[in-house]
Amino acid sequence: MPSLSHNWSTPALELKGSLLTLMILRLFETDSERIAEQLVTKIAQAPGLFQQAPVVIDLQALPDDNQSIDLIELIRLLRLHGLIPVAIRGGNSQQHQLAVSLNLGIMIDNSRAERPRRYPEPEPVVASPPCLTKIVTHPIRSGQQVVALQGDLIVLATVSHGAEILAQRHIHVYGALRGRALAGVNGDGEARIFCQQLDAELVSIAGQYQINEELANHLRGKPAQVYLDNDTLKIEPL
Repeated sequence: MPSLSHNWSTPALELKGSLLTLMILRLFETDSERIAEQLVTKIAQAPGLFQQAPVVIDLQALPDDNQSIDLIELIRLLRLHGLIPVAIRGGNSQQHQLAVSLNLGIMIDNSRAERPRRYPEPEPVVASPPCLTKIVTHPIRSGQQVVALQGDLIVLATVSHGAEILAQRHIHVYGALRGRALAGVNGDGEARIFCQQLDAELVSIAGQYQINEELANHLRGKPAQVYLDNDTLKIEPL
C-alpha cells in the first residue's frame, strides 16, 4: 500500500485581511413594508448589479430608542431578491446574538470602540502609507478587476463592460469608461473619477454610487468628472 507523504514546509492555507467590495444596506427606519418597497425599486434599476452580491446590514443610523428592526424578515427579503447578507454593523447585544445565530458576522466600528487600559500607554506613532500611483496601459476587459490600494489609478485605455476598477484615491480613465469605477474605497470623500468617455455601469465615491440607468443623456460618451459634494454624488462634464 503506497504511503502518503506531506510537504509540511508549504502552508495549506493563508488567512489575512483584504480590501473587498461590499454593499452596505444602511437603514434609517424599521418599517418593514417601506424597506421592502424601496429595496425592490432599487434592485429593479439594475438587477444584474445586485445578484449574488454580499451585503452588510448597517443599523447605526437607527434611533437609539427604535431598534425594533425585524432582522429575520429583512434577511429573508434580501435573499429573496438575490442578495447575500454577510454581516451586520451597529445594533445592540440582542441583535448581535440573533445575527450570530443566523450565521452572520458582526462588524465593529473601531473608531467608536473603547478599549480599557490598566496602565497608561503611549500612543504608537504610525507612519502613513506611501501614496502610490498605479498605471495601466492595456484595456481592462470584461470580468477583470484592477485595484490601486495605496493611491491613484490611471488607465490609459478602455474599461469594458463587466470590468471593475477600484482605487484608494482618484481614478483617471483616458479612454471609454464602460464598466464599474469605485474611487475612495477606504472612505475618502475627496476622491474623484475623471474619464474621457463616460458610459459606466456604475460610478462610486466613498460608497455613494450611481448606476448607468440614472446617468443624464447629455453626459453619455462625454468627458466627465465624478465627485462628492456634502455626501451627494455629483457628475459634471469636463
